Order: sequence, then structure tokens, then C-alpha cells
Amino acid sequence: MTALNRVPSLMARAGTASAFAIAAVGGSIVVPGVAADAAAATPATKALQVAASKKGAPYRYGATGPRRFDCSGLTLYSFKKAGKKLPRTAAQQYNKTKHISARSRKAGDLVFFHSGSSVYHVGIYAGKGKIWHAPKTGDVVRLQKIWTKSVWYGRVK
Repeated sequence: MTALNRVPSLMARAGTASAFAIAAVGGSIVVPGVAADAAAATPATKALQVAASKKGAPYRYGATGPRRFDCSGLTLYSFKKAGKKLPRTAAQQYNKTKHISARSRKAGDLVFFHSGSSVYHVGIYAGKGKIWHAPKTGDVVRLQKIWTKSVWYGRVK
């Protein structure tokens, strides 16, 4: 049951109720690209939630958080907070994951962008063809549609 069902005044003002008000009475807040409820117990979905919580954090080459990130720094930080250890770079992370097909991908899996056999970027799969990632200098951590077919998928063991 949501907060809107339990608190009539919030139901009447649902259009103006803040996320904080809903959360204060035990409701759920939906964040795009973040799995909910039962799935949230896995390290992969916890890492996805951590990455989503860093929305807007500035990109900085070589940064591993908690306020600035590069692509592999965001994945390393997110999985560390979820209790899993990853190596530092995108290529090293690819080598440490269980490689899976696009059909087998799930929210929380890693998405590796490659040119030929070289991995150059990584993000966390959010579902519906989107990833949370730290794109490039001058940008911020954000949810974005996968823009190429030159990707491989990996599941953190």
C-alpha cells in the first residue's frame, strides 16, 4: 500500500506532495533506472541504486568518488558500496566479469563499450536500453540510452 492510499490528505494533493512527505509516511519513491523491492537485495541492484544516487556528480578523469567520477570509478565505487570488489579500469573490470549476452542482461550488469577488442568505457545497465554512467570531461553522472551496438555485457561475480 502506498502513502497515497494511507494518507487521504496526500491523496487529495498528490500533484503537490513532495518526495520527502511521501517518504516520511512510509511511501515509495520511484527513481528511473533503479530496481525496486525484492530485486533491490542483490549487490547488482544495490550498485545500480548507488550509481543513480550520484546523478549530477561531475566527471573527473581518474576519480573514484564520492563526489567526482570517471566511468570505471563510478562502477568501482557503486559495487564497492554494494559489497563487491572491482579492479580500477574499464578493461580490467571487463576481464573480471562473467561475460553475458545482450539477451541475458539485467539491471545492474555492466555495459562495456568497445572499439575492436579494446574496451574504452563502462556503465551500469539500468534496463530499457539505458545505463548510468560518467560520460566525459565537462559532463556529469547521468542516465542515458545506449548509443551504439559496439557493447559487451558483464555480470559482477
